[in-house]
Amino acid sequence: MRRRARRPAQPLGGAGRRVQAYLLAAAVVAALVGVIHSVLGEVLIFRRLSKGTIIPNQAAAPLELRNVRILWATWHLASAFGFGFAAILLILANREFAPDPATAWTLILSFAVGSFLVLVATRGRHPGWIGLLMVSVLTYLGGAA
Repeated sequence: MRRRARRPAQPLGGAGRRVQAYLLAAAVVAALVGVIHSVLGEVLIFRRLSKGTIIPNQAAAPLELRNVRILWATWHLASAFGFGFAAILLILANREFAPDPATAWTLILSFAVGSFLVLVATRGRHPGWIGLLMVSVLTYLGGAA
């Protein structure tokens, strides 16, 4: 099995520092998707279930309170993972060489599958699939193309 040679990053202006623009853009989009996801989730869904607290303290039929709380935690867990992926992309964007193919493809496929799931589950009505697909494509362009 032949190992592919690593390609150097393209310079992005500034004192000899090399940044991979596609991976930097992917990191920014991933972080924005995470912020939008958490903020809109709180405003549109969980605010009315959280009277005077951060964590929901009211049930929402047919869900019991414990179900609402785990839904809230899982909601923000998805955002936390998005921030973690954004941090990884930011680190990769600031390296001299393209990321390891296994790392790049893990990120590409994770965001692509997430995009597909949101697209199918909402029949394209939820815009989150677009942001996730953007991260996948940008990561592909920066790490595997």
